Amino acid sequence: MTTAERPTDAADEEYTMPCVEALFAGTLALMTGYAQSARDCAHRPFMARKLVSNLEFLAAHPQLSPAMRTMLANLRTRWALEMEHEAEAASAASRPTPLWHPVPARVQ
Repeated sequence: MTTAERPTDAADEEYTMPCVEALFAGTLALMTGYAQSARDCAHRPFMARKLVSNLEFLAAHPQLSPAMRTMLANLRTRWALEMEHEAEAASAASRPTPLWHPVPARVQ
C-alpha cells in the first residue's frame, strides 16, 4: 500500500524522526505516565527505571550539545534518587510494626 492509498487518519499518527528525538519523545511520554500514575501503580517502578536508562543514553548521545548532555545527566541523577526514595518508602511500608500480630502457624 502506498502513501497515497493509506487513509489520512492512520498517516497522522505515524512519525519519522531521528533516533535521538525518538528517544527523547519516548522519555517525555514515560515522564508523563509516571506523573499521572497512582503511587501504588505496579508499573511505576519499571517506568522510573526505564526513565533513568533513557536519560543515561541521552546524556551520552553525540548528537546533543554538551550543555544538553550535562542537563540530562543531572536529570538522570535526580530520577535515580527519586527511584531510591520510592523504594525505601515501599520497603518501610511493607515492614511489620510492633503493633502487628504475628501470623499464626495454623488456622483451626
